[in-house]
Amino acid sequence: MEFEKLVSSIQNTHEELQLSAIKAVNQSLTLRNWLIGLYIIEFEQKGKERAKYGEQLLAELAASIKIKGLSVTNLRLCRQFYIAYPHLISAVKDILINSNLKGIQIGQTVSDQLQSIDYKLNTIHQTLSDELPSILTPAGKLLDSLSYSHLQELASITNLSKRAFLEMEAITNAWSVRELKRQINTLYYERSGISKKPDKLSKIVNQKAEQLTADDFIKSPFAFEFLGLKAKDVVYENDLEKSLLEHLEGFLLEMGQGFCFEAKQKRILIGGEYFFIDLVFYHRILKCHVLVELKIDEAKHEHIGQLKTYVNYYKKEMMQKDDNPPVGLLLVTNQNKALVEYAIADSDQQLFVSKYLLELPSEEELIAEIEREKNILREQGIVYGREN
Repeated sequence: MEFEKLVSSIQNTHEELQLSAIKAVNQSLTLRNWLIGLYIIEFEQKGKERAKYGEQLLAELAASIKIKGLSVTNLRLCRQFYIAYPHLISAVKDILINSNLKGIQIGQTVSDQLQSIDYKLNTIHQTLSDELPSILTPAGKLLDSLSYSHLQELASITNLSKRAFLEMEAITNAWSVRELKRQINTLYYERSGISKKPDKLSKIVNQKAEQLTADDFIKSPFAFEFLGLKAKDVVYENDLEKSLLEHLEGFLLEMGQGFCFEAKQKRILIGGEYFFIDLVFYHRILKCHVLVELKIDEAKHEHIGQLKTYVNYYKKEMMQKDDNPPVGLLLVTNQNKALVEYAIADSDQQLFVSKYLLELPSEEELIAEIEREKNILREQGIVYGREN
């Protein structure tokens, strides 16, 4: 019993302090992005200096600061975040005053900067107290309970009552970011408003809700860029999928048919949401990108739709003038079969379509490779599904 108590004490201590550290990282990320939004808004309000840059301000800023993760899009999100959450000022002020910022200088000395911010915060806070309704969730509660990814999802909601409702539901029921998105998209706030028994609806919703875990605080693209991590360091895959992807990467390169490796877990931003493409190649003979997605599952409509979305994104955003349309390759595997699906962007270049069928591996070759690697993994004890 004493030994079990020792084990329990170590595990509990580790988990509590790990969560505390993760929350601290998230809070710093949230604070940084809020302040970036503040600085951008202040600069834009200076008139003459802003006119010099005009609509190109964020592009010029992103090119000048050269900080990983602060692209034009993310700078725009920071700006949106500040505009949506000006009442975080009180919590920001407390954190800045209590933090050790001796190594940071932003134009002025730290003490001057803090005095300047302190004056601004007090001034703006008084204005906000007069203008904003009392329904707003307390700033400290937001920073303590929700990740920046949560807050960024909420920032796009302009209806303050709706946003406050979803904030409290997310906090009270410990929703994951994915669950928050789902409840926004399924109009939970609106359904609750017209429901005769909103408490019953809430109970049903939260019985099925995906709960927040420590991973939700640090697994987001915002967090790993802030920490200087690579996407693959935080995108978790099961052993089978990871092994298959690594094997297929080598297999395609070794075929000698023109594959040039570009990226693994390639991150793309579509409509404010990040997606990851398993493998990206450029084919020097076909002169096009080849996007590979592997699913440890049977073929589903959403898999094909997802791949076609990636193909169309590359066609619009990445395809160069002399390139041919990108090709999508979906590899689907389960206990009993392997399936290969090709997806190409709509094109009247029939000659290209015929050529890609010759230059890319056949379905038979790919299926054989998948089955061969699965057999190797089974021998190593890496199995899944009913084979466990």
